[in-house]
Amino acid sequence: MTSPTVTIDGNAFRTLEEFYDEISRKLVPGASWGRNLDAFSDILSGGFGTPDGGYILLWQASEVSRHRLGHDEAARELERRLERCHPSNRGEVERELAAARSARGPTVFDWLVEIIRSHDTIELRLR
Repeated sequence: MTSPTVTIDGNAFRTLEEFYDEISRKLVPGASWGRNLDAFSDILSGGFGTPDGGYILLWQASEVSRHRLGHDEAARELERRLERCHPSNRGEVERELAAARSARGPTVFDWLVEIIRSHDTIELRLR
C-alpha cells in the first residue's frame, strides 16, 4: 500500500510565517496550532488531522525554499526569538544570530528539514 502524499509548494512562501500558512492549508486545514518550530514538530507527530500511519511530504520547489529560507530568514527569526527568550538563553541565541548574519550555521530551511526528518513516519521528498 502506498503512503498518502502531502505536497507543499516552495513557490508559495518566502518567510517562516508563510511556510506555516502553507503547512496549515495543506497538512492540517482548519486546525489551530502554535505556529512555531516546536508546534510544527508536534503536528507532524499526528493527532491534528495528518494522515494516520505515515505519509510522504513532497516539497516542490525546495531549492527556491532553500534560498528564501536561508541565513537572512534565520537571522530575522533569531532576532524575534531574542526578544522573547529567557535571559539564560540570550547568549546562545546571540551567538546563533551572529552566525546567521555572517551566513554561517543552519538556515530556517535546515531547521525545517531536520524537524521533518526526525519523524520516522514521514518520508521527505525534496523536488
